[in-house]
This record gives sequence, structure tokens and C-alpha cells, in this order.
Amino acid sequence: MMSQTDTGALDVLCPMHLILGRTGHIQHAGPTLRKMYADRSLVGQRFLDVFEVRHPSAMASMSDLHDVVQTKLRLKMRAAPHTSLKGIMVPLSGPGAADQVIVNLSFGISILDGVRDFALTNADFAATDLAIEMLYLVEAKTAAMEASYRLNTRLQGAKIAAEEQAYTDTLTGLKNRRALDTVLTRLLERRDSFAVMQIDLDYFKTVNDTLGHAAGDHVLQNVARIMVDETRGSDLVARVGGDEFTVVLPEVANEDILRRVGRRIIDRLEEPMPFQGSDCKISASIGTVWIQPGQNPRMEDLLDDADVALYASKHAGRATQTLYHPELREAANASDAPKRKRDETSA
Repeated sequence: MMSQTDTGALDVLCPMHLILGRTGHIQHAGPTLRKMYADRSLVGQRFLDVFEVRHPSAMASMSDLHDVVQTKLRLKMRAAPHTSLKGIMVPLSGPGAADQVIVNLSFGISILDGVRDFALTNADFAATDLAIEMLYLVEAKTAAMEASYRLNTRLQGAKIAAEEQAYTDTLTGLKNRRALDTVLTRLLERRDSFAVMQIDLDYFKTVNDTLGHAAGDHVLQNVARIMVDETRGSDLVARVGGDEFTVVLPEVANEDILRRVGRRIIDRLEEPMPFQGSDCKISASIGTVWIQPGQNPRMEDLLDDADVALYASKHAGRATQTLYHPELREAANASDAPKRKRDETSA
């Protein structure tokens, strides 16, 4: 039988050791194992009732264990949390050994689970145990990975914010021309059905000239809010110039829908907008192009057609919407002919 001095030394050098008697019952347990089994005493229990030997297999008795002394063991705790362990068994020699064996255990690659499950600290391991260095390395790596993750998250957030800013009109919060071009390119490539409304504010210059640019900014912000209110979440509303806006409406079923949306926008924009004791009064002219499934116009031609329809609305007296059809371009070309002739003559 080992002396108290001997077991005390083993507790310091091998805090996860067990001393087994001839019958395989635990006679002594190191302090770390005692901490792991704080709810019950290990002393007096049969080793094979506490631990399942996974390798070598078929370990059912102390005699079987004696046959594998000085062989690496793979074990598993039978009680929850069923932690995996590594071990080696060596016989004691000398007077009073009485067929005793020492089993020294370690966590191996399960050390992180062990530290977490049993609230272990560096004091629960031998001072020379490489597990301590491994724990420090893992903690350092974890801290570095967390710092890297936080940095990457901030960088990704900054990138998203920068991209969002690049596609956003700062005054109104609407999308800008760059965003409009991106969306139109995607819709044209897919040959989807969609509509484009070119919207120009009537009498906006009068507001700016009489009430000042602050009133003009106030009107533009109200216009942006109204257009978002009167369109769907899937529609794109963009400010593409000083008082010029474009609305893109995917998946339009018929012209009646376009006419109703345009009418709602015009009616809302004709309502006076109070600003510092004065009423800002504007209206809107709209030119609309409806692209049918399978059509594949160039973006420049599409926007030019919308401008032609917008010109027709202006010519019709403003505060109205015109849907593009080819005859409008013929009329626009005819009206431009005298001007072109005068320009040629003067040249």
C-alpha cells in the first residue's frame, strides 16, 4: 500500500491519477478527478463501473486490464457529460504494492470540453502539463479570432454603408441615378415586364425663387415621402436630377395600374406644402413607358421614350401622365423640325 507521502506527491505530479487495488476498485483519486466527481466519492468504486474502456476493446475485468498495462487507453466517463479521456496503466512495485496499479488520465484533445464542463483552472493541472500551454494558445487564438471577427464585421458594415451611400441621394434618402442604372440593367437583362415613370415637378423653380432654397429642399423631401407612400415596397423611387424623379415598377399587370399610380402621385403633389407660414404649391408631369415581357430595348432608348412621354405631358398642360406610344415620337420629331431648320439657317 502506498504511503500518504507517496500519494501526496502523485497528487501534485499527476492530479488526474487513480490507484486501483487487486480487484479493480479505486483506492485513491487525484485532486482533479475528485473535483470532476464532486457529487460522489470515487474511492471504493470499481474502475470499470466509472469508466468505459473504448480501446483496447472488451475490457470487462481487472484481469483484462492487467493484460494491457503500459498500453495507451482510450476511455469515456460513464456518467454525464461522458467526457472522453486518455490514459495509461502501470503496476506498482515494491513492498506492500499488493498488485496495485496506477492509472494516469488526461483529456487529450477533449481538454476544452473538460475545462468548460468541470470549471477547471490551471491549478487543476500539473505545472509541467503541456495542457496549460495549449489552453493559453487556444485562449489567445480564440481572442484573436473574436477580434478578427469584430473587425471584419465593422469593415463589412462600413463597406455596406459606403455602398448604400453611393447609391443614395443624400437630401431625400431616395436612390440615385447610379442605383437606377443598376436596377434597369438587371431588369433589361432578364427581359422582365416593368414600367418606368419619368416625373418632373411643375412650378418647382417658382418655389425656389420666391421662398428660397430651404423651401425647395423641404418640397423635395416631401415629394420623396409621397412617392414612396404611393408605390410598392418592391418599386424603385430615385431622384435623378434637381426636380427630376424616376419610378421603376416591376411586374405591372396592365396600364390601368400605371394610370392609377400616376394619378395618386399627381393628386398628392398638388396638395399645398406648408413651410414657415407659406404654402409651397407644385404639381407633377409624368411620362411612362411600359415594357412588355420579352422586349429588350437599350436603356438609353427606354429613358428617351419616357422623356418623350414626359414632354407630351408638359405640352398637354402639366399635372398629367402620358403613356408612351410610337406616335408620340413622330409628333415630337415633327415639332422639333422647325427648330432644327432655324438652327441650320442661322448656322
